Amino acid sequence: MQNFPHRYVVSASATEAGDVELTAAALPVIASAPPAEFDGPGTRWSPETLLAAAVGDCLLLTFRAVARASRVPWTSLRCDVTGTVARVDNVTRFTTFDIRARLDVPAATDADAARRALERAEKHCLVANSLTASINLTVDVTVDAPALAAAH
Repeated sequence: MQNFPHRYVVSASATEAGDVELTAAALPVIASAPPAEFDGPGTRWSPETLLAAAVGDCLLLTFRAVARASRVPWTSLRCDVTGTVARVDNVTRFTTFDIRARLDVPAATDADAARRALERAEKHCLVANSLTASINLTVDVTVDAPALAAAH
């Protein structure tokens, strides 16, 4: 890892109508538009969906690092994120991010250790730690069935 501070440079550009074009060096262009809830087409990534995606993405990537350091084996992780926007004190903002994490681990893995690693990842997720909205994590750990010995 590089020394801090890290800087991430993104450009957003648009004309009076149409999509917003999001660009960053060496990355594919992303077309963004308002979500349907704000009278947009609902067919493009929006700032709202991008933020919810960033929460799930960061949690998953942080879990990779925590699991590796903790030597917790795992097969797959899916994070379904629901961000809730509401008006609070006349300000429209995200108030909560509900994350349902489904973690699959190999047979004979300690499910409690896997759960603790995922909870530790949530505590260290830099995107979640940068938000004022509350983060609610629900974890489902599934331990794979042991492989059956081949019949002789």
